[in-house]
Amino acid sequence: MNTIKVHFLGASGTVTGSKFYLETPELNLMVDCGMFQGLKELRQQNWNPLPIDASKIDMVLLTHGHLDHTGYLPRLLKEGFKGKILGTAPTLAITRIILLDSAKIHEEEAEQANKEGYSKHYPALPFYTLREAERTLDLFQAKEKDQWISLSEHIRIRFRYNGHIIGATFIELEIFGKMFVFSGDIGRLQDDLLEAPDRPKWADYLFVESTYGNKLHPEEDVEGILSDLIKTTILERGNLIIPSFAVERLQSLMYLLWRLYKKNKIPNIPVFIDSPMGNNVLSVFEQFPHWHKLPMSEYRAMCNHFNIITSYADTWKTIDDPRPKIVIAGSGMVTGGRVLTYLKQLIDVPSTSVLLVGFQAEGTRGRQLYEGAYEIKLFGKYYPVKAKIHHLESLSAHADQRELLHWMKEIDNIPETVFLIHGEPTSLDAFRVKIRDVHGWKVQVPKLNEVQEMFIGN
Repeated sequence: MNTIKVHFLGASGTVTGSKFYLETPELNLMVDCGMFQGLKELRQQNWNPLPIDASKIDMVLLTHGHLDHTGYLPRLLKEGFKGKILGTAPTLAITRIILLDSAKIHEEEAEQANKEGYSKHYPALPFYTLREAERTLDLFQAKEKDQWISLSEHIRIRFRYNGHIIGATFIELEIFGKMFVFSGDIGRLQDDLLEAPDRPKWADYLFVESTYGNKLHPEEDVEGILSDLIKTTILERGNLIIPSFAVERLQSLMYLLWRLYKKNKIPNIPVFIDSPMGNNVLSVFEQFPHWHKLPMSEYRAMCNHFNIITSYADTWKTIDDPRPKIVIAGSGMVTGGRVLTYLKQLIDVPSTSVLLVGFQAEGTRGRQLYEGAYEIKLFGKYYPVKAKIHHLESLSAHADQRELLHWMKEIDNIPETVFLIHGEPTSLDAFRVKIRDVHGWKVQVPKLNEVQEMFIGN
C-alpha cells in the first residue's frame, strides 16, 4: 500500500495563495505556487517560511500564470527549491511577465516606503528582487497540452485546456493508477477571446475551485451598461477608470470597447491602456494565436485603436489631460499597480467613475470600493471616495456555480473525495452542499496547512 500526502498550503478556506504539495513514494510535487492577496493576515503569510522542506520538491506544476498561482516561485527558490517548473508555453510566458513585473513593483514599493517612511519595517524589503525572479525563469520547462508526460515510473501528467486566461489548464495527475485532478481556475462557457474549457472524464480525487461556488453570474447587458457609462463620462467631462487584471481581463475589455466603437455604439473617446504588464501580455496573444479566438488582423486593428502607455511620465500626462477619457490600468482588485496613481488624483472628484470588473477578494481595496467605503487608503494616506463606483460581475473570467457543475458533469466515476479550494467560506459551504445534493459525492473543505493522506494500491 502506497501513501500519498497532500498538504494544503494555500487557496484553502480562501481564494488566493494556491499551493498544493504532494508527497508520493517516487516524487514530491507542488501544484501551483501562488502568493496570498487580500486580507492583511493572509498577505503576512507570504513572509512565513513554508511548513515543508522546499529543497525536497522535485517539480512545480502550474495550472496557469496568474500571480495567486505563480507569485511565490522566487521565494520557493530562496527556500531551497532547485527542481523543474512545468506548464504550457503560454502559461510560462505569462508567468515570466508577471514575476518580472511584480518583482519590479516589490522593489519600487520598498524604495518608496523607505523614502516616505510609511512602512512599520525599516528598512522595508522587497518580497523578492528582479534578480531572484530572473533566476526562477531558468527552471521553466514548457509542455504541450493533451499529451501524457511521464514524470517517473508510476506518475504521469497531462495539461488540459481550461479557458480562463491564455495558456490555462487543469491538471490530470495519475499516481500509481489513481487520478488526481486539479481544476486550477475554470473559465467561462461563453468567452469573447477563449474557447469553452475541456472537461475531465475521470477523477479519483478532485480538487476544484469554488470562487463563485455560491453564485450565478448575472445576465447583464454589458454593452448597454458600458455605453451608458461612457456617454455619462463624456457629458460630465470626467474620467472612467477601470482597474483591470493585466491578463485576459484587459484584452477582453479592449475587445469589448473596440467592438462598441466599430458598431457606432460609443463615440471615439480616447482610451488609455496603462499597464506595462498588460502590454506584454498582448504580445503573448500574438505569439500563441492557436490558444485564442481573435483573428490576428482584428487583434492588430484593435491594438492600433488604443493609446498604450509605456512610461510613468505618460501616466502623469494622461492624468493632466483635460479631455473626458477612459483609463484601463492594473490591478484588477486595486491592490497595486498604476491604477493607484490615477485613484490618488481622481477618486475624490465627483465626475470620476470607477468600474470594477469581476471578483473582488476580501481585504482588497476593490472590495472596499464595491462595498461602499467612504474613504480609501493609498500610499499610506486616506482619500475621500467621491467618485461613482460601478460593478460588472458578468465580465469575470471564472466559471459560476452552473458552469462549475457543467465542468464536473462528464466525470464517469464517483470520486473518492472532492476537495473544495479557491473560495471564501460562504462560497465553499454553499458549493459543498450543492455538489452533495446534485451528485451525492463525498465533499471536504480543507483548512489552510491541513494534510490529507490517501492510501492507494501498490
